[in-house]
Order: sequence, then structure tokens, then C-alpha cells
Amino acid sequence: MEWAKENATWPLAQHSRFVVCKPHRWHIQDIGSGPTLLLLHGAGGSTHSWRHLIPYLNHYRAVAIDLPGQGFTRLGAQRRCKLDAMAEDIIALLNAENLRPAAIIGHSAGAAIALRVAERMPVPQIIGINAALDTFHGVAGVLFPLLAKAIATLPFAASVFSATASQGQTVDRIIKGTGSTLSTADRAYYRRLVASSDHVHGTLQMMAQWQLEPLLSRLPEHGTQTILIAAENDKAVPPQTTQHIAAHMPNAQAIMIPHLGHLAHEEDAGAIAPHILNALTPQTQTKASTI
Repeated sequence: MEWAKENATWPLAQHSRFVVCKPHRWHIQDIGSGPTLLLLHGAGGSTHSWRHLIPYLNHYRAVAIDLPGQGFTRLGAQRRCKLDAMAEDIIALLNAENLRPAAIIGHSAGAAIALRVAERMPVPQIIGINAALDTFHGVAGVLFPLLAKAIATLPFAASVFSATASQGQTVDRIIKGTGSTLSTADRAYYRRLVASSDHVHGTLQMMAQWQLEPLLSRLPEHGTQTILIAAENDKAVPPQTTQHIAAHMPNAQAIMIPHLGHLAHEEDAGAIAPHILNALTPQTQTKASTI
């Protein structure tokens, strides 16, 4: 997706800018002042997914980025969609922009990326929303990654999926399958994303290259202060996963939210924001209150 006049209606477009930091051309939304909070969306999302939450973070500098190949970030290298590669490239971007996050807030797969970033550079705190910190089990654990890789390598696969899925009820069914209920306007942004074959291609590449096991094996030694928020109606990542992961990390806490689904921060940002603000470290809160 290229930035043009028609994208002036994209959420928070007035705060968008582009940064070339090899190998990608990054889309960044930089909003507010105070301690920096880095916001990382999940697979298939974009900066738009934070549109309802960011107004609650008004004492912070919220920096939201589109992951490589997704949203409006142009993918510069096909093999840089792996967990480790994305973390490395995000760190390079942070260094280039002289950004030192006081916390990283990640949704779904974005939480896994946040934890990997924290292994490579000092990050005081990670806050995950419905963190995707589990793998498929049994036959699905074998077939799903293979299927994603096969689809990602098929010529025109992204274009065909984009052309078909952006029409009809496909996007609505996918969102409903997460356990979340979004407004018509909110669902329309996902249709616009799916209408981009570049975005679909980037998402498929991320799915095809995703390998979580090494990170999961290290979590029992992961010392970063971590808050994992889980919604009880999440149909994509069972909330029990969050409880299990938090129990096996030395400095983690699980917070359970009733009713909401996988896209909880889009569904009801007002219900999620107090938990995020309360979870931020006292040092960060003190700095924010003095800005």
C-alpha cells in the first residue's frame, strides 16, 4: 500500500511519517510527548489497531509502527519476516530514531516480538495484550506452518486472496472468529488492509517464517517485567495460555479481562487502558506525571 491522498482518512494519518532504515521503508505514527511507549500490532494488523487506545495514553509518547510488509511498511527483504529478523530490524529502527522505549505494548504476535526485542536491548517493561505465546499442537502444528509456507510461495497467491477476501463477508467472518465484535467502521479498515496484496503478502511471509519455540524455551529465564493481559472470550489465543506463560516467567503477571475477544483493545479500549496505565512501572508513571 502506498501512502497517497486517499489514505488521508486512515486513522491518525496526521501523525504518520516514513523512515528508511534498511532493509525496510517503515511507516511510523508518532503521537504525544513523555516516556516512549512502542506499540506493536499482531499479524495482519497495522497501526490502525491502536486508534482507540492511544487517546488514553495522553501522558506518553506513543510510537506505533507497521511490521515489515504489513500496513504501509514496505518490505525490503523477503526473509526478514522471521521473529528474530523482525526484532533485529525494529532495534535498528529504534537506534536510528534514537528511541528508548520505557515499555513496549504488543498485541498477539506483537507481544512475542516485544519479548524478543527485550532480549536484545534494555526494555524496562513489556505489556502484552492477548499475547500469542503458544504453538499449534499435534497434526496442526505440522500442517499449518507448511500450508502457510506453500501459500506464500505460490505465484499471485496474495493477489488472489486480496481480490476475493476484500469482498463479501470474509473479513467479517475472520474477525468474528477471534471472539471480538467490532463496529462497521472498524471492520472497514481491515477490508482496506486485505485489499492490498502487499499487505497480504507480508502477512503470509510472517506466518510462513514464524518460529516461536526458541523464544518459548527461554521465557523461564526472561527477567523483563512483563504484564500479560488476556481476554476471556479470546478465540484465537486461549486465555489459559497467558496464565500458563505468566506462571513460568520469573517476573510476569497475568491479568484476566471478562467478555472481550482477541481484538480487545479495539473492541473496548476503555476497558483495557486502565490495566495498561496501572501496569506501567512506578518510575514510568512518575516521569509521565511530571511532563
